[in-house]
Amino acid sequence: MQKEVQDKTQYAIAAAVQLPGVSDAEFEASLAELRELAKTLGFKVTRTFVQKRTSFDRAAYLGVGKRAEIRRFVNNIADDEFEYALDEAGIDADTPVSAEPIDVIFVDHEITPSQARNLEKEVGCEVMDRTMVILEIFHRNARSPAARAQVEIARIGYMAPRLREAAKLAGPQGRQRSGTGGRGAGESHTELDKRKLRDRISELQKEILALELERKTQRARRLANESLASVALVGYTNAGKSTLMRALTGSEVLVADKLFATLDTTVRSLYPESIPRVLVSDTVGFIKNLPHGLVASFKSTLEEALDASLLLHVIDASDSGYQRQLETTDHVLHEINAHEVPRIRVFNKIDHVGDAAAQAECEAALRARYPDCIVMSARRPDDIAKLHQAIVAFFQRDQVETELFLPWSAQQLRGEIFARCEVLAERADDAGAFFSVRGEPGTLESLRAQFGHQAT
Repeated sequence: MQKEVQDKTQYAIAAAVQLPGVSDAEFEASLAELRELAKTLGFKVTRTFVQKRTSFDRAAYLGVGKRAEIRRFVNNIADDEFEYALDEAGIDADTPVSAEPIDVIFVDHEITPSQARNLEKEVGCEVMDRTMVILEIFHRNARSPAARAQVEIARIGYMAPRLREAAKLAGPQGRQRSGTGGRGAGESHTELDKRKLRDRISELQKEILALELERKTQRARRLANESLASVALVGYTNAGKSTLMRALTGSEVLVADKLFATLDTTVRSLYPESIPRVLVSDTVGFIKNLPHGLVASFKSTLEEALDASLLLHVIDASDSGYQRQLETTDHVLHEINAHEVPRIRVFNKIDHVGDAAAQAECEAALRARYPDCIVMSARRPDDIAKLHQAIVAFFQRDQVETELFLPWSAQQLRGEIFARCEVLAERADDAGAFFSVRGEPGTLESLRAQFGHQAT
């Protein structure tokens, strides 16, 4: 019986106000994204309500006529007041109503607590604005302690202002003080709740700081022990980063056709391994209008992008709004000061663009606009091999060729040469072995110093 309840389909509607200056294409793209967010939460959006206004309604976001239309759709009822509102808005009172029970109305903007409360009261179902939807998805998908703590801070920051609305609904009880009999200098229930939230945020911030220090120590130890190059996959959520990550590293990472499938940074070695050895990390996806609280909270999750030597900016070539993806990613990278890191634009999912002729036309257009880009499909082995080659070439661009001499007395260091350099040829004489190698200048100098020390 419990499984039947869990598997029951949840239905929702979406609503949005189109403000002046917002193009039809941009408006529809944002709504499509909202529907995808709802899908990620497990809801089926059955209808979308839109309204053009010069500004949001201060009381309930949508105008009274549109609220009446939604109320009728959700509840299949309309009292005299709302019948009048329908008439004023030019809406036929006989318009179809929902055949399914509507659980939630998703709003494509961040709205105030009072707007949400008033809209909820009028339409008769729960209201979730865009920020709340994203926070809920992050809350469900976060796995690591750092990600869970960061999400909780963002959720608290979002919910704190809504305590005032809860206090209004509670009436005098919400303002009652904690002194004897509700009188005296004690704290009100609302003040107590706020203090608890502040204390909880303080605890979480200390926890995140400890986790960040531990992660930095581990990273420093790792870089000190090995000569590693690092690549970070960045880009819009659902652009195919996780599929690309799996193809580049031969690892089993989560691949799902939904927004924000990946929240925790995953790090794997590029496969087949190269010289130098390259680490590839997958990061949380970006999205338009990502709540500022989440940008700040997830800065540590995106630190892999800051520390990377190279960014692979993954873009969905099959999305007609790919330019919006580019702008969103560029904006967030600028916010976390990662915009100066070298970058390769990777237009993924070209195999989703119609037939072969359509794919060729799309690829030609992308290459004309972005000459240094890579157009590919993460599901094509040949394309992955070309991207692998481009990554290795980037890290080998400053390498030089030279010869290293290793005396017979230091042959235990032979493995160091093969681990840290590309060996092109090898010969030997009575004194020792000579290796023709290619590697980073700093690595080669370090090896020479180490061999010289061993020889003495």
